[in-house]
Amino acid sequence: MRMFRQVIVMLLLVALAACSTGGGLVEAPPEQQRAPVEDYAIGIDDIVQVTVWRNPELGITVPVRPDGRISVPLIGDVMAAGLTPAQVAADIQEKLGAYVRDPQVAVILTDLRSHEYLSRVRVTGAVRSPVSIPHRQGMTVLDAVLAAGGVNEFAAPDRSSLYRKSGSGTTSYAIRLDKIINRGDLSTNFTVAPGDIITVPERAF
Repeated sequence: MRMFRQVIVMLLLVALAACSTGGGLVEAPPEQQRAPVEDYAIGIDDIVQVTVWRNPELGITVPVRPDGRISVPLIGDVMAAGLTPAQVAADIQEKLGAYVRDPQVAVILTDLRSHEYLSRVRVTGAVRSPVSIPHRQGMTVLDAVLAAGGVNEFAAPDRSSLYRKSGSGTTSYAIRLDKIINRGDLSTNFTVAPGDIITVPERAF
């Protein structure tokens, strides 16, 4: 009987020790618990919400413009693209200090749309309706130009170009749009990639 009681006591002591250490569970380090969005670099077309504590009139919810900036009341344009929400908040807070006493600024991403912006295909220049369209699998130069309404009467279609980001630079490809559209020559009817820009120049008069 005495041996049985000693075993029970030992089991109770072990159980109490386990409870004091959280049942043997180890809490994850803070860097693993942190929400990934805190480290997210804001992109063009993302929607950001700026709030200023006790100054609701200074709050805004806006998309990041193509130049990477947002416009904030009192201080004007602030760079957002390429920065984290915390970095943008710190910049706004510092600039607002000239107008607001001890401003407390928070920047929150409400809609992550930059990935969709970067994947678009753009057609510019002498076309009827310059456009920015979502990329589709298998899309060609002709598909994109037709989405822009085709070339206009001032175009020099055979001097068109496709520009594609390549590493740290840009690679250009000559497009013979007149041959594609009027002669059925598809040798330069390239398959486009996300982020491509097609430019149709005007002809010289």
